[in-house]
Amino acid sequence: MTLAAFNALDRAAAAETLGHCCAATRWIHGMLARRPFSTLSDLAEDACEVWATLGEADWLQAFDAHPKIGDVDSLREKYAATKAMAGGEQHAVADADEDTLDELARLNRDYEERFGFIFIVFATGKSAQDMLALLRARINNSRDEELRNAAAEQLKITLLRLERAVD
Repeated sequence: MTLAAFNALDRAAAAETLGHCCAATRWIHGMLARRPFSTLSDLAEDACEVWATLGEADWLQAFDAHPKIGDVDSLREKYAATKAMAGGEQHAVADADEDTLDELARLNRDYEERFGFIFIVFATGKSAQDMLALLRARINNSRDEELRNAAAEQLKITLLRLERAVD
């Protein structure tokens, strides 16, 4: 939808649209309070500003809306679909072998047990091997460091979803 169409939505419809971008209730309310937006740049800037006012409980609420990666069958399905994408992408997607999927599932479970929330990463354009490397790199972080990493990744995801919802 256009920015003008988004600005014209009633509060409930705008909240629903924003909720598809990020499930943190306080973020949604903060964004609603800033409508109408003059430009797409203003929309993105406000999204970042509102996100910066949030805390751990809000971030965890946003994380909880993500599907959990930890089931090998769901991972296999995800990366099979990714492999089928058009060849014109900027990053080639390598085949995800069973060992990679098994380790990715295991480390995702370990990550959630260690930190109390699921592994959040901006996954667009990343292969299973890329995701595994990122997970390995982050799993030994402190909880505070990882919470900040996950929050930064969530913001990237939110901005992409917002861009796709309002173009």
